[in-house]
Amino acid sequence: MLVSVSLTGGIAEAHQPAGLLNIPDKSDDQLYETIKQVGDSVGSTLLLATLSPVMLVVAILIKLTSPGPVIYAQTRLTINKKPFTIYKFRTMRTDAEKLSGAVFAQSNDPRITPIGRFLRLTRLDELPQLFNVLKGEMSLIGPRPERPELVEQLAKEFIGFNQRTNVKAGITGLAQVSSGYASSVEDYKAKLALDRLYVNNRCLSLDIKIAFRTVLTVITGSGAK
Repeated sequence: MLVSVSLTGGIAEAHQPAGLLNIPDKSDDQLYETIKQVGDSVGSTLLLATLSPVMLVVAILIKLTSPGPVIYAQTRLTINKKPFTIYKFRTMRTDAEKLSGAVFAQSNDPRITPIGRFLRLTRLDELPQLFNVLKGEMSLIGPRPERPELVEQLAKEFIGFNQRTNVKAGITGLAQVSSGYASSVEDYKAKLALDRLYVNNRCLSLDIKIAFRTVLTVITGSGAK
């Protein structure tokens, strides 16, 4: 089945992820939002407690292998375009955007450090965002938060892009487990279709399926750059 989304300059088509959107009618919104909020709070707390030794090892490896801070902080947009500071383990050189400014990550990106490539492959660089979830700035599952500069650019390119900020940004989401990182504006045609699918069809069963698919994505390293 194909899902079509009207975009400036034409139609973007994305294949419906097999087995992910074969779901019943969306749950009662208020009940779903309550369950999701509790799940984010409890889930992020448990994951932080469980994965803290892994995060400590990652921090040490970053410090030993490249100069600069362990944590990379950056302004992103979440629900209602609200800006917040996102936390990630640093995977690039500290001067990565000194000349280029805000750009998409590319395959075999020379700005990425050797340990950073591994962190991106395994998605371990995203772990500090559990603190963002605990603070209520993000959800475990939702559209990825983007930088204000890129949002401004992409909103001009694509009608409906801002629909992604109708819900909280997430650590993982339908687009992430289906298509991986976007490295160009063209990639966003497919990702936007998937993000809008999630916004319009979000429910508990879909979140559970995305969570399981995320585990598989971490194990296989699919979609990493």
